[in-house]
Amino acid sequence: MGAALAAIALATLTPAAHASPATLPAIFPAPATMTLGDATVTLGRAVTLIVAPGTEPETATLVRDLLTQAGVTDITTARRLPAALDRPTIVIGPDSAALVREALSRSNASREEAREGYTLTSLASGSGGLITLAGHDADGLFHAAQSFRQLLTRDTIPALTIRDHPAMPIRGTIEGFYGKPWSMTDRTNHLDFLGRMKANTYVYSPKDDPFARDKWRDPYPAATLNALGTLAARARANHVDFVYAISPGPSICFSDPADEQALLRKFAALRGIGVHSFYVALDDIEYQKWNCEADKAAFGPSGAQAAGVAQSKLLNAVQADLLKQDPASRPLIMVPTEYYDAKESPYKAALRANLNPRIVVQWTGTDVVPPAISVPDAKAATKAFGRKTLLWDNYPVNDYASSAGRLLLAPYAKREAGLSSELTGILSNPMNQEAPSRVAVTGVLAFGWNDKGYDADRTWHYAARELAGGEPNATAALLELFDAEHLAPTFGSQPWQDQAPRLKALLDHVREALANGDAEERRAALAELRAKADALAAAPDTIRAGVVDPGFAEQAAPWLEAMQLWGRALQQTATGLEAADRSHPAGRYFADAKRIAGQAAAVQTIPGATRFGGPVKLADGVLDTFIAEAPGLIAVTARP
Repeated sequence: MGAALAAIALATLTPAAHASPATLPAIFPAPATMTLGDATVTLGRAVTLIVAPGTEPETATLVRDLLTQAGVTDITTARRLPAALDRPTIVIGPDSAALVREALSRSNASREEAREGYTLTSLASGSGGLITLAGHDADGLFHAAQSFRQLLTRDTIPALTIRDHPAMPIRGTIEGFYGKPWSMTDRTNHLDFLGRMKANTYVYSPKDDPFARDKWRDPYPAATLNALGTLAARARANHVDFVYAISPGPSICFSDPADEQALLRKFAALRGIGVHSFYVALDDIEYQKWNCEADKAAFGPSGAQAAGVAQSKLLNAVQADLLKQDPASRPLIMVPTEYYDAKESPYKAALRANLNPRIVVQWTGTDVVPPAISVPDAKAATKAFGRKTLLWDNYPVNDYASSAGRLLLAPYAKREAGLSSELTGILSNPMNQEAPSRVAVTGVLAFGWNDKGYDADRTWHYAARELAGGEPNATAALLELFDAEHLAPTFGSQPWQDQAPRLKALLDHVREALANGDAEERRAALAELRAKADALAAAPDTIRAGVVDPGFAEQAAPWLEAMQLWGRALQQTATGLEAADRSHPAGRYFADAKRIAGQAAAVQTIPGATRFGGPVKLADGVLDTFIAEAPGLIAVTARP
């Protein structure tokens, strides 16, 4: 039998006859519940697709495209379930449709009642099977398709039932950093990424957009407005709420009706291009003085409490207008001037007493860049602001001095399971580099979807696989980079994520073996060091050739350059240690390592790409330290 015929024969085997056992798939974000059956469904080349009434055409097209990408070449449509499932049959639609309910009943599954919820079932039956994607609403059905996309990466689909819904109502990102904003291409790619990760919110709030901050009263140029409209449409296609944020705080006169009207006109212009969610940012401003004398007359002497009253008056008026223009509009979001910690203050008391309870308040945690956030921390914020807050998590943003020269690629961690009970949602503030941001943001979104089922390391590995398109070598190379860019600084002296923990553990093991091991132990440790050095040196080329999104390699280019040089320096170091361990001359190897390390340390970030430029930092304090001290780790005369 030829290879092609063998493949066709394998694809037509019944689930019961297929050699592969059913195994629990890895779905990200982790579903609320997932139960495994004892058989598998093989799609093969031909399936029947039944689209129930009420299904968005775009979601139906998405499912067809996913099937085609998975190798299905014959998609037959039908309007009702067949009596006998003699070929794989896929039913998609809202769970209110009779046809979908029939499919769920045949699969012994119940529908998910929560907002954005869905049920996904697969039932093996003879030579076919039944797969049902049932959305509680349009968003839920879209999310079901994203889980189906992940199942289609397997050779067979296990019999299972997924009932799933998000733990937090709001999940996404806020482009709220200082420095070079994302390009429109970056934003488009990011919105597609958010859709794949079942996120539902993107806040447009780049600090360096003059028409959103310094020139907030001025209308956008037509071309920019059109571009924002295109982004809003892309967001809708991904079931993501595009939220427009404005930052009038540096110059607004809170008591001036003209400024209030200017704000409302700006929102009206955005509404005209399809934006229906809005946000007023009052962070990073001076609230101990007024911008106009009229505010002193209206609210009294400047100060924290008066600022809270004045801000509440403006925001309440904006919220009232939003409801007037669109009764179904989402609540206004605001970020307060005191946006971090949960300590009682006159400002927070004024907001608590005066701000419309419908308005959502953002909070960054226990600090601007918090090392950890616990459920009691969030409870304190709820009390301080008089409502559950929307967490603005300043990770992996790298626009502050202690993050200069870094990509922040550690997994999202040290946020306590159970925060969903005290938060209305979570938004990540990403880096100036969009594609590398997805590493950490994947964790933020997975945590927001299911904080109690979140696994930081598994999600971190998933982020690498997604960027690599599932290719194992590129995935492994990315994980080498992630470890070397693991450090996550705070505004204080101590980072909240350690630097290069896996590399450090290996280098410490080498030190220990050289100090205390016998000849065999030393040589085994040095072999491990050699393998690590080779992996670091080879990873950049593998990443450049293997990542799905070329934007990642482009935006991480200086770090890849530095990584390759550091890898070569470590290769020379390993060669020197191996030579010294055999009592051979090693000086030239250590000299080469020092020279190459100097080149690596001199690599600069992309000019203008981040708020703070300068030399690239990669595994600093770990790799550079080891290379510098390596010549002293072996005393040649002490070796037989």
